[in-house]
Amino acid sequence: MKTLKINLENCYGIKQLQHTFDFSKHRVIAIYAPNGAMKSSFASTFKDLSEGAPPKDRIFPARTSVREIIDESGAEVAREKIVAIKPYDEVFGHTEKTSTLLVNSALRKEYETLHVDIEAAKNLFLKSIQELSGSKKDLEKEISLTFSFTENDREFKEALFRIENDMKVQKDAPYSDIAYDQIFDDKVQAFLNTKDFKGAIKEYVEKYNELLAASSYFKRGIFNYYNATTIAKNLSDNGFFEAKHSIVLNAATKKEILSQDELEKLIDEEKNQILKDKELKKRFTEIEKQINKNTSVRDFNDYLLRNEKILPALSDVKAFRVAIWKSYFYTKIDLYNDLIKKYRTVEKRENEIKEVARKERTQWERVIDIFNSRFHVPFKLEAKNRIDVMLGREPLLSLGFTFQDGEDSALVGRDELLQALSTGEKKALYVLNIIFEVEARRKSKQETLFIVDDIADSFDYRNKYAIVEYLKEISEDPSFSLIILTHNFDFFRTINSRFVHYSQCFMTSKTDTGLSLNRAEGIKNVFTKDWKLNFFNDARKRVASIPFIRNLIEYTKGENDPDYLKLTSLLHWKKDSDAITQDDLAKIYTAIFGISGSCPDGNKKVIEVIGAEATDCLKASDGINFENKIVLSIAIRLAAEKFMIEKIADEKMVSGIATHQTYKLFKLFREKYVANIDAIAVIERVMLMTPENIHLNSFMYEPILDMSDEHLRKLYTDVRSLQ
Repeated sequence: MKTLKINLENCYGIKQLQHTFDFSKHRVIAIYAPNGAMKSSFASTFKDLSEGAPPKDRIFPARTSVREIIDESGAEVAREKIVAIKPYDEVFGHTEKTSTLLVNSALRKEYETLHVDIEAAKNLFLKSIQELSGSKKDLEKEISLTFSFTENDREFKEALFRIENDMKVQKDAPYSDIAYDQIFDDKVQAFLNTKDFKGAIKEYVEKYNELLAASSYFKRGIFNYYNATTIAKNLSDNGFFEAKHSIVLNAATKKEILSQDELEKLIDEEKNQILKDKELKKRFTEIEKQINKNTSVRDFNDYLLRNEKILPALSDVKAFRVAIWKSYFYTKIDLYNDLIKKYRTVEKRENEIKEVARKERTQWERVIDIFNSRFHVPFKLEAKNRIDVMLGREPLLSLGFTFQDGEDSALVGRDELLQALSTGEKKALYVLNIIFEVEARRKSKQETLFIVDDIADSFDYRNKYAIVEYLKEISEDPSFSLIILTHNFDFFRTINSRFVHYSQCFMTSKTDTGLSLNRAEGIKNVFTKDWKLNFFNDARKRVASIPFIRNLIEYTKGENDPDYLKLTSLLHWKKDSDAITQDDLAKIYTAIFGISGSCPDGNKKVIEVIGAEATDCLKASDGINFENKIVLSIAIRLAAEKFMIEKIADEKMVSGIATHQTYKLFKLFREKYVANIDAIAVIERVMLMTPENIHLNSFMYEPILDMSDEHLRKLYTDVRSLQ
């Protein structure tokens, strides 16, 4: 991105803002925005664009909002190229994209390749079982529940392994023709677990076992009619009877069987003798009555009538379910064994890959190292499920937090950690998530514009400078551009001194129609770099220098020094205020700095110069205007104090005021003119708006930046009207 042209109207309170940012030479821009000017509104507008949301004005939603954010080609900046970083967002977290920091592409590709054959074998196996069972359920889940007793689908493989030995000794598939969903429907299962059904099935099974024990040929638990039917079919399929062989059934009277038909007929007769027993039929009728009470299981009743052989198994549904699955598996044993074999083949190499992944350092470790080494917080971070993320089994990394208190440490969860942290420490954890996002984009070389909204606000100095250094690193990446917004002038000055070029520093000004961005002034000590050099040839900067010169005398000579007292008379209305000339001021300046010079109209009173310059400030264009604000503030207070002194009209009382003159004069004035509400209101505004602008020094003059020209001009006009 070489340029960024913005045109905003009615966006989160920004009435209008038009500006073109130039990133062609320097890829980072800093904007100082006093509180309430535009900072959060600007960031929120870009955040909406990044999220695909339309522009809007939150307070006045009916207003038409305009949001044009275009690059050098004239196209709107794509939403994926924008990351708006708010000062603090507790729910902001890393995404699947940031987890790509853990991906070793070679390891992941091999891991995925290993599982291609497994997935194919698994799908073939499950499809064949689905056709066999006729089930429409999630078979992977059903199998896991049956053999692993967990709903975690990852246990499917373990479920198959758990019955591997059982399948090796499985001899037949007695229930392979069972329609699974007919029995394991939720409503049917609820019915089978009722007390009435359990009582009825218990009586049926007892009678059934009694009859089976009395059978001539069947033996309970050893040889039932299902076994006999299977044997008959197998003998016939293999040409046993065609080869003129016969079988002999061992009973009270031995019986020789010469054909399949003869064997099947005998089996049917024996089966019917059991199932048609009057007592057993009575028990079955009781079961049928229970079923018919429940309309939702009528289909099950129809199925049971056609498959009476399963009734004894219903006395233990859990064991029956296991037996059904084993029957299905036995019927498709080749597919089952193939899947098990593939799992075994992959397992060894998979473990080797996991071990390599475990030992490998990744960019995630770099991100965590950046945080642990640079930010001062009472906890350390570690990656918990890094291997699962690297191999694609889980999308997001889980972080482990070790809280440290002296020599003691404890593992804590994120929620518990947040409860124990201060606001600044929580913000440090928030910064971690930002680092994740930045490093993910750095890795993919994603062209990105970062809108950074006062990210260092409320941090202690150690963490603030850690952020400054990280922002500097970001600015050096050729894929990144930054717009850093702040209302903290110290931070603004710091990033300018570290990595933001002076030409890329801007300050926000409010106008009647909206906002404007102006090249920053006075970042590196406006007094030394500008006003001191222009003291003799610029009356406004000469007046604006008075508070700085007075502070230097206070630091070096003290408050009782004659020059300090004389300059105080130019900031407060004193007896001699109206007598001090520009030559007097120049003499003090020369004594302090050793620089000789003369002022035009040296005999002219400084008070007159202050008044004239303040009047000219009323006509000045909008902008940063350091000197205008100081001159207006000085003129406002002098005019207010002069007005009150004249109204109080008590020289003895006024001359006794040594400190906090404006406040003490106001107290006397208010007592005497309690009814003059308008004047009292104006002077109250004077005390609120001017002190910090006047008592500023070369190290700290942020308050004056937060004060708008418009407010000071209005106040000066109101104070003059008191005269």
